Amino acid sequence: MLRTHTCGELNLSNIGQKVVISGWVNSIRNHGGLIFVDLRDRYGLTQVKFNQSDNKEAAAIAEKLHDEWVVKVKGEVEARPADMVNAKTATGTIEVIASEIEILGQAKVLPFEINEEKNAEANEALRLKYRFIDLRRPKLQEMLRVKDKFISYIRDYFHQRDFVEVQTPILANSSPEGARDFLVPSRLYPGKFYALPQAPQQFKQLLMVGGVDKYFQIAPCFRDEDPRMDRHYGEFYQLDMEMSFVEQEDVFAVMDPLMIELTEKFSSKKIINLQPDGRFPRLSWREAMDRYGSDKPDLRFDLSIKDVSDAVRDCGFSVFTDTLDNKGVVHALKIDGGAKFTRKEIDEYTELAKKRGAKGLAYLSLKEGSINSPFAKFMAPEKLQAIATACEAREGDLVFFAADAWRTVCNVLGAVRNEAASRLGLKDNAKAAWLWIVDFPMYDYSEIEEGRIDFGHNPFSMPQGGLKALEEQDPLDILAYQYDLVINGFEASSGAIRNHDPEIMYKAFAIAGYSREEVDHKFGAMINAFSYGAPPHGGNAPGIDRILMVLNDWDSIRDIYAFPKDGQGRDLMTDSPSEVNPKQLDELYLAVNHRKK
Repeated sequence: MLRTHTCGELNLSNIGQKVVISGWVNSIRNHGGLIFVDLRDRYGLTQVKFNQSDNKEAAAIAEKLHDEWVVKVKGEVEARPADMVNAKTATGTIEVIASEIEILGQAKVLPFEINEEKNAEANEALRLKYRFIDLRRPKLQEMLRVKDKFISYIRDYFHQRDFVEVQTPILANSSPEGARDFLVPSRLYPGKFYALPQAPQQFKQLLMVGGVDKYFQIAPCFRDEDPRMDRHYGEFYQLDMEMSFVEQEDVFAVMDPLMIELTEKFSSKKIINLQPDGRFPRLSWREAMDRYGSDKPDLRFDLSIKDVSDAVRDCGFSVFTDTLDNKGVVHALKIDGGAKFTRKEIDEYTELAKKRGAKGLAYLSLKEGSINSPFAKFMAPEKLQAIATACEAREGDLVFFAADAWRTVCNVLGAVRNEAASRLGLKDNAKAAWLWIVDFPMYDYSEIEEGRIDFGHNPFSMPQGGLKALEEQDPLDILAYQYDLVINGFEASSGAIRNHDPEIMYKAFAIAGYSREEVDHKFGAMINAFSYGAPPHGGNAPGIDRILMVLNDWDSIRDIYAFPKDGQGRDLMTDSPSEVNPKQLDELYLAVNHRKK
């Protein structure tokens, strides 16, 4: 028998019992005739005492031990002396008096310390190369346990509401989901490829056509997009759900209570912005961009942006007037108490604005009863006062102005707003501000091909107004039944009421430049299925790892994965991606092109 108890469960009720425990040597303290070994497993620590006068053989083996060796110990549980009790650990009232010890595995000197404080000194690349050692850290063990409980809670929630968990294919077809696909060459069909699913989008809609009615899945998704703090490279997991015979509010009615419960049970945050009906607030995409400069605004703080185009019209400052004459806008961001910012700090905000596409950043401040601004010399004092009044600026405030095309102005002041909140300490981690962003534009200009109309969000969404809107409205004015769930400035989920009508789908794709033949080729299974009677349906797909990261204020999404990729998309532990045997390439009818891009 390798163990009768774990290293975290023994207590005073076990006094006098003969036990067997196994684990890693966490630390060793040799006090001459007495040797103390802290033995560790995922459940905790137990102190083991070796007495040379009572058991020379076991003590001799204990003297040879090193940190992280794996051992099995037999012994008897005794109470620790009162002055030796360790109240910080669950097993701190007892110790095991060793009678036998067996070395199960030796360990080389570790490349870095497991101790949490010293571990911070190890760079991430080294920790990821030896991830199997890094995983021994209690912090990472706890993160994996929390993720397990989180997913179990989600599963129970949906099962209690009569949802059916269905696993959709991993080898699928390439689909325009907004990121690059990971392609898998087919050995049986030379020159053809599967694609790893960016999301189970088409399959879950086909399940609705199949009459499943309520579906969910803890779905693996694969996207070849650049990693960042809240996005793991290559693969991630989402709670994928879909329902038939629903409208937008029906989806919200299922998701709001779940997110409230997850926040309350898996974080210490307090939800600050529930509506009187106990639901999350809703903002249209346009309103969110206008007021906060972002489609995922952080509402833990009140900094809001105002359109002051009318207030600055004909003011005499050419930056403003020329922008308005060219159909641009002027927006303002008032920062309470911002007049204390130094010139250096204002210059730093200006540089941030330029990185987001602005030519510069105008400002005014109210200090000691007067309005100070580099553009004050271009306008009459009463006009300057009128602008300050329009911005609701008071003594001690600073107002930033951006003048440009609407989208640029939103992006610029959204970034400035976020940075100001960070510098002023307005992002309270004790708060959770959830909200739905609704009424996304169905179409936008393509980021790849200038002047071309493309889908703004999800191509499978139902346009508001249906076929009539597609036929009669300017594409850029058409809204979709699309929505995002946001928490504290992070997108937690994206979803939509789906387009289930073949004719509406053909027309929607035609506006984006797809021929009927292309739609049939790319989405033939879905189009065909919809022609056999498709119910109205909709859903969404919250990112499990991202929500966990935000709820717990964890530093990086990578640590939520047992074996993550690094910031360049590499697995340093298994050395992937890697070259493969030429024979494997031959079987797939592939050749590697070594030319540089």
